[in-house]
Amino acid sequence: MVKFSKQFEGQLVPEWKEAFVDYWQLKKDLKKIQAPLNKPHSPSFSQRLFSPLTKLPLFGSHPRKDHGVIQVHRKLASTVSNGDVYETELLDQFADTDAAKEFFARLDLQLNKVNQFYKGKEKDFMDRGDSLKKQMDILIDLKAALKQQRLRSSSTKDDPSISCSITSDEDSVRSRGEQEQGQEKTECEFEGLDETEKEVKAKKEKMKLRSLSGTVISSQGKSLRINIPLTTPTRTITALTYSVWEDLVNQSKKCGPESGRVNINKTKLHHAEKMIRGAFMELYKGLGYLKTYRQLNMLAFAKILKKFDKITGKQALAIYLKEVERSYFNSSDKAIKLLDEVEELFIKHFADNDQRKAMKYLKPHMRKESHAVTFFIGLFTGCFIALFIGYCIMAHIAGMYTGQSDSVYMETVYPVLSMFSLLFLHLFLYGCNIFMWRRTRINYSFIFEFAPTKELKYRDVFLICTTSMTVVVGVLFAHLAIIAKGYTSTQIQAIPGILLLMFIVVLICPFNVLYRSSRYHFLRVIRNIILSPLYKVVMVDFFMADQLCSQVPMLRNLEYVACYYITGSYKTQDYGYCSSRSHYRDLAYAVSFLPYYWRAMQCARRWFDEGQTSHLVNLGKYVSAMLAAGAKVAYEKEKTIGWLSLVVAMSSAATVYQLYWDFVKDWGLLQVGSKNPWLRNELILRRKFIYFLSMGLNFILRLAWLQTVLHYNFGSLDYRVTSFFLAALEVIRRGHWNFYRLENEHLNNAGKFRAVKTVPLPFHEVDQD
Repeated sequence: MVKFSKQFEGQLVPEWKEAFVDYWQLKKDLKKIQAPLNKPHSPSFSQRLFSPLTKLPLFGSHPRKDHGVIQVHRKLASTVSNGDVYETELLDQFADTDAAKEFFARLDLQLNKVNQFYKGKEKDFMDRGDSLKKQMDILIDLKAALKQQRLRSSSTKDDPSISCSITSDEDSVRSRGEQEQGQEKTECEFEGLDETEKEVKAKKEKMKLRSLSGTVISSQGKSLRINIPLTTPTRTITALTYSVWEDLVNQSKKCGPESGRVNINKTKLHHAEKMIRGAFMELYKGLGYLKTYRQLNMLAFAKILKKFDKITGKQALAIYLKEVERSYFNSSDKAIKLLDEVEELFIKHFADNDQRKAMKYLKPHMRKESHAVTFFIGLFTGCFIALFIGYCIMAHIAGMYTGQSDSVYMETVYPVLSMFSLLFLHLFLYGCNIFMWRRTRINYSFIFEFAPTKELKYRDVFLICTTSMTVVVGVLFAHLAIIAKGYTSTQIQAIPGILLLMFIVVLICPFNVLYRSSRYHFLRVIRNIILSPLYKVVMVDFFMADQLCSQVPMLRNLEYVACYYITGSYKTQDYGYCSSRSHYRDLAYAVSFLPYYWRAMQCARRWFDEGQTSHLVNLGKYVSAMLAAGAKVAYEKEKTIGWLSLVVAMSSAATVYQLYWDFVKDWGLLQVGSKNPWLRNELILRRKFIYFLSMGLNFILRLAWLQTVLHYNFGSLDYRVTSFFLAALEVIRRGHWNFYRLENEHLNNAGKFRAVKTVPLPFHEVDQD
């Protein structure tokens, strides 16, 4: 049977862990009470003499028992927001020990903490609920008015009930002085249906011409602004294009009954509806967490008091638990009522009164982990190991990876194998990260904003890695066997290129097979990275951009393989054709720069949006890495003392910069004033030496660039194999870094008790002058 402490830890909300009852500390306090009781105690002569007399009614033992062991006092806190405060008075003679006083003092502290946290969260969710109800009413009115406007569109007499001016705020793209940045703005006015045509014309004359920066519409009635966040580059470009087009259209209009009036855009209204639906889903999730918080804490109080009664033989459970049941967190039903109300509203307005359909959104079921996945992981792992061993033996016999190896093979086939190996090694480490994040209860899905029903589990990642590498090694094993027999036709030389093309086709395959949602999400993230300055940067985007910074050798191999097959060099086996062209050499600089450039642009955009100078300091780190990468590429072309000195200088400066950022900023370590010496205050892993070991390992792996200076080779292996090992070490360092980076992000969320996303609401009232 699983202990309650394990169940409690497994079911609590990770981001709210500090707000739950500290069940483990209370158990430690109980052990302090239990320790004296377990010691053998012989009563003194006076105790043996007078103990029978104490049982008589004359000595008043029974009246004290009638009052119970404890008495819980409830009094009003110093501040109204904190609610009631509970203090326990010990009445029993045994309970007057210091250990018992400490136990009940901590128990009171936990009860007060739970009540205060619950009250604050309840108020927050109630405010969100009220705002969402108002948003829902506005959306219903707008949809009804839009429908009515469509019905009247065929009428010759125009009596408008809605006048809208759709704008796209220039400041959302160019200025961070505005409070609402990166948002499309739609200003709508609700005008009375019974207004005369004269009054309507008077209002239209008062309207100003719309510009990219937007104008304030002065009119009678209600004025609204619809804020649609520009969360994707596509939406940003569309917003700017739409704004420019509307400017041209409005400037070409003449004064008349239609001037200043633009129909409501159905797409914008649809985006607003999606935002409100997402806000309802997050509110429902948060209320569900609050319900879990309430139930688990109630159960924790009951369990710990039951243990107290069992250890001491006293009857404190019924007395204290009665006060716990009457406390605010257990007696308030506002959140429960709001939970039911949110469910009813969602079913009515977003699920066409279909409860089953609504529950798919509000309570999405996680995909069950199939045993078939585990079976195929084992199957393809065995196949991969067998094929890889066979490939290595055949390559060793043929002497392919030595200094005297076949140049054509090493220049054409080996980059393909190296590229796939680095890619799927990185993906395998990501699967290991997912496994560790789940074990340590780091809510990576919330941090990355993954859909719970579509995210990849670690078993899925391992299956993708083992299957893909089995295919890659199997094809290249067959290719090597054919070459070893002396066949060198054009079709045989095209096999590695066909293998790469096959994986690209699978990646962009539009059919709902082979994890389509994950493949397309990956492509969207890559698109967002390339167009970084055009939209607001989120966690998953700059996390993926960091991964690309560790995959520069893989990108260089991809560049070479693409050039080799696109130019048709594989037909003539002229592997030096691409490297001898100036365009290819210039592109090599660009490929080495691009990952760091994209990441630097993300830092610039975050500074633009948030105004924090730390993002500019982070930008400097990637600029230094960019300069070091450029110096290294130049040194590969011209191996002179001058370029070597520049590589050493730039790489040393970049390494120091990166190590400082890794330890202090990304990991949050090396804190001098912390309660954990040289570590941060809050840690996920219990063994502290792991953090110091990780810092040392990260330091060593950061120095892998020294191979560029030392030129050390492993025996007779080709220098490309050595470069592959160094690239693999950088990928391993990045996978190792990923765990601590997300641990730090999780602790920041937990420190602010952020367990659900705060979805921005679309409709806002505009003050009229």
